[in-house]
Amino acid sequence: MFSGATLVPNIVILMVGLGVLLLIAFLVVLITDRNPLPLPDRDYHVFSASSRPALAALERLMQTFGHRPRFRIDSDQVDRTVFSNGTIINHPHAQISAALGSPGGALGFVVRDPDRAARESAQLLEAAGLQAEVILNAEPGLPIAFVKTNALSSGALVFRRHILKMGKKPPAWTPRSESSTSPHPSANGV
Repeated sequence: MFSGATLVPNIVILMVGLGVLLLIAFLVVLITDRNPLPLPDRDYHVFSASSRPALAALERLMQTFGHRPRFRIDSDQVDRTVFSNGTIINHPHAQISAALGSPGGALGFVVRDPDRAARESAQLLEAAGLQAEVILNAEPGLPIAFVKTNALSSGALVFRRHILKMGKKPPAWTPRSESSTSPHPSANGV
């Protein structure tokens, strides 16, 4: 009845081919550090710019060396840019700088319970003979907790929830003006 050949519908061949192409494209995106997904949400490093013009210049510098800005997540307390490699460069406003003591950088951790993780970390640092102060609600409305500590030279620890549990998706990155010295419009309640 059959002569050994099996007929495969063209639609099946097309769908398998399309699936393979999509898989290859996704792997290329992942390999080139352009992950379009919020997973994995890794720990991160935060560096503070000395001014808004410095923040704009550092954004350009990161791009010059191949780091693509992913999100611009400005709040009333901080102007920040998240890059594709997980680095965050921000410019904290006066209120949060006063609360944290103007850290130049921070180690950031993705945790389920930021407040608890901050308290436990402070206890660990204090047990090691270091100073550690837990600071909650430095950015009201965001599930972020800080630990101000002398374990880092001019640094702090930051704990936040997974990006999918932080609220609405942040807006795509848009360039800042280097000449701008005024805070982001949301900082003025506009």
